[in-house]
Amino acid sequence: MRTICQTLLVALALVAGLFAANAEAQTNDRHAGYYYPKPQSIEFYEPRAKILPDSNKRRRIGFTVQLAEQTLKRPYAPELAIFAKGADAEKLIIVSMREGYADTLFRARALLAQLTAVSRGTPLMQNLGVADSFTFFDLLVLMGFEQMTISDGHEFAHQVKFEAPQ
Repeated sequence: MRTICQTLLVALALVAGLFAANAEAQTNDRHAGYYYPKPQSIEFYEPRAKILPDSNKRRRIGFTVQLAEQTLKRPYAPELAIFAKGADAEKLIIVSMREGYADTLFRARALLAQLTAVSRGTPLMQNLGVADSFTFFDLLVLMGFEQMTISDGHEFAHQVKFEAPQ
């Protein structure tokens, strides 16, 4: 009986250690606390898309520059700052520039749904014939992004990692 209890305790300790290591890996984010607060939620998205062969750091930076230019051309102050970070610009960051905007998980997801609608009209999605099935996240995966973080720039941040949980 004692051996079974000891074995169970060891197994529980191992499982707890695995969860702690996984949680540490998920929160090990050098941009948290600088560009956005530590994410309150992390989600894993299993992409439908595969990275395009010619996707690289230059393409990802070019994409974020185009998005930033579009927001700056509007006749009002930009609502979002959109930029790429990481050694290979593999992390997309979206930060609200307006109080009360993208400040809850539901508002963030609504904004991301709106970005899906817009991305489905892009020539890339149209030419690949995936406009009716791919999301904004899939568009990011096509370009080789590994994660996306959205924040209100104050207290809220949500992170999406483009891989199946391990």
